Amino acid sequence: MTLRFRGHQPPSTHGKPVPVTILKPLHREGPRIFRCLASFCRQRYPAPVQIVFGVEEPTDPAVALVKQLQAAFPDCAIELRIGARGHGGNRKISNLANIAGGADHDVLVLADSDIEVDPDYLARVLGELRQPGVGAVTCLYHGVSGTSVSARLSALTINAQFLPNVILAVTCTFAQPCFGATIALRREMLAKIGGLEQFGDSLADDYSVGEAVRSKGDEVVISPVSVGHLCKDQTAQELCSQELRWARTIRAIDPLGYFGSIITHPFPLAVLAALTGSGGAVALAAIAVLCRIILLKCVERRFGLERQPYWLVPFRDLMSFAIFVWSLFGTSVNWNGETYRVTPQGTLVRRTVS
Repeated sequence: MTLRFRGHQPPSTHGKPVPVTILKPLHREGPRIFRCLASFCRQRYPAPVQIVFGVEEPTDPAVALVKQLQAAFPDCAIELRIGARGHGGNRKISNLANIAGGADHDVLVLADSDIEVDPDYLARVLGELRQPGVGAVTCLYHGVSGTSVSARLSALTINAQFLPNVILAVTCTFAQPCFGATIALRREMLAKIGGLEQFGDSLADDYSVGEAVRSKGDEVVISPVSVGHLCKDQTAQELCSQELRWARTIRAIDPLGYFGSIITHPFPLAVLAALTGSGGAVALAAIAVLCRIILLKCVERRFGLERQPYWLVPFRDLMSFAIFVWSLFGTSVNWNGETYRVTPQGTLVRRTVS
């Protein structure tokens, strides 16, 4: 199924390219992100492209990265907007809402800061947006790791678990996702769904945008283009905190489906069975690891990824199961240094220290 997945396949004739504005929210980004941001400046797209970056504070280190981009790509229409106005608990959405007014064009692409794309990305994604009945286009993403163990573990989560699970859910129509890695839509559609401010308290803002587009009778299609998600070097605590937020986001969106996803953790379940003395559990655990590696190789082939660190697969599976169990107890998440409570509706409520 992973090898055969092709996503949405538009007709070969896409019509005349239209100008586009890319909105990129930034928050204390480090120098490794430069290559991701630069990939948006290297697009082979035969129409005007404007890139608007947004930060909350003039002292944000990302300001220097934007200035570096402006110097490296003088022919690109690159703008920086600074604004700390809040539109709810989701600071990324507040950032996007603050810079959306600087968009010169009627076609918008929202893309997270840590996304890396190839030069034909815009041409392919926007070609799909021009098809009748398409209200938005989104993309799958694969993990691009650094040299640290934490970055490799983070990339393995995406490549060995997230991607296969999403492909299965989409192919079997269990889910209709929309990902912050890319959301391309028209300004008219954004106005129809109430603007970005509508999602200011949503934890799963990308999913909520997709749901809102579908509520207007249009389709959200998944492009066959897969973009890279740069997995940052971070501490074990930061990695667990990030993955706990992702887990509780999915739990908020689809609680029944999330509880049912326990079947996607065969290796840890086999280990638990082995610890209780169940016969054949050790063999089952070995088979589970082998199957995970085979699935990972299929992902590598389908998305053209480098060889993954297979030796980390057993530890990654055990860690993911621990995060899964942990996510079932409690509603707190940490995001950019702020602690929030997630309501049953998937909205964020900031927790204050008394």
